[in-house]
Amino acid sequence: MAKRHLSRRQNWRIEKIQEERAARAAKRESRMLDELEGGDLGPEQTGLVIAHFGVQVEVEALDGEQSGGVFRCHLRANLPPLVTGDRVVWRSGNQGHGVIVAQLPRHSELCRPDSRGQLKPVAANVDQIIIVFAPLPEPHANLIDRYLIAAEHAGIRPLLLLNKADLIDEQNSVFLDSLLSTYRQLDYSLLEVSAHDGTAMNQLADRLDGRISVFVGQSGVGKSSLINSLLPGVDTRVGALSEVTGKGTHTTTTARLFHFPRGGDLIDSPGIREFGLGHVSRSDVEDGFIEFRELFGHCRFRDCKHDREPGCALLQALEDGRIQPQRMASYRHILASLPETEY
Repeated sequence: MAKRHLSRRQNWRIEKIQEERAARAAKRESRMLDELEGGDLGPEQTGLVIAHFGVQVEVEALDGEQSGGVFRCHLRANLPPLVTGDRVVWRSGNQGHGVIVAQLPRHSELCRPDSRGQLKPVAANVDQIIIVFAPLPEPHANLIDRYLIAAEHAGIRPLLLLNKADLIDEQNSVFLDSLLSTYRQLDYSLLEVSAHDGTAMNQLADRLDGRISVFVGQSGVGKSSLINSLLPGVDTRVGALSEVTGKGTHTTTTARLFHFPRGGDLIDSPGIREFGLGHVSRSDVEDGFIEFRELFGHCRFRDCKHDREPGCALLQALEDGRIQPQRMASYRHILASLPETEY
């Protein structure tokens, strides 16, 4: 069925309804916040945002007598937007509620464009992006490189994870070995696992320990199977998330933070798993190809497109075998896919 296009008036009406709902929610939130702050609040303490529900967040206490407890918290009006993974200063109130009084500095943030093209953070303080691919569907270097660029752009360490290692056979092993050898030569961290038969899952758990991670990759590579294997007994479908904490009335959340049993944390949501490369510039792409960095700026022509121009440093490096044809082809393909204003 063809996608239905809304008229300008229909779009205006939808936006107006959403604005009215948001205003009513904000008014209710303001009343609840006034009631909380009018009572006795506990001392300031640090906490971790583990989920976001509209105008409220769930905070896990990190210190004090309430350490490990989860509290539904309201936000003071002067605070910036918070996301899962944020560390905050908060004060406890009554009936498991609390008030966020400050946001602590982020050391990283994962962003993606919203429906209007505006870049919005979706997770904070992420330490590691797990880029998942598999023998089936057949992996494409171009897609892997896009995720590597996104990780570099966010300043977050990537881990390349080949899932479904049990599907490697005589037909695909040569191709996969060639693909993976390129990234091994570039010193990217790489692991081959199978959520199906448990191959190297203990090694993966070790890589997750002590870090906040996100899993990304195209549909069908087994991200959900990996996560469910690492989080036994936890249903990570967004619609069921509120049941984990017994708060079944709020089932919409942008992302939730889970603790792995062996250590480390996961920030997960469908939006993060499909995180892509819709918001980077040409310079971001160039930064993401780490082996190209020392070559940029050494071409004969300042506006070199690295295609057929004489004196191109990249083409010379390609001819000398200092950069891989696979990476050069991927670089050109990604640049060509950017809007003309960015190219």
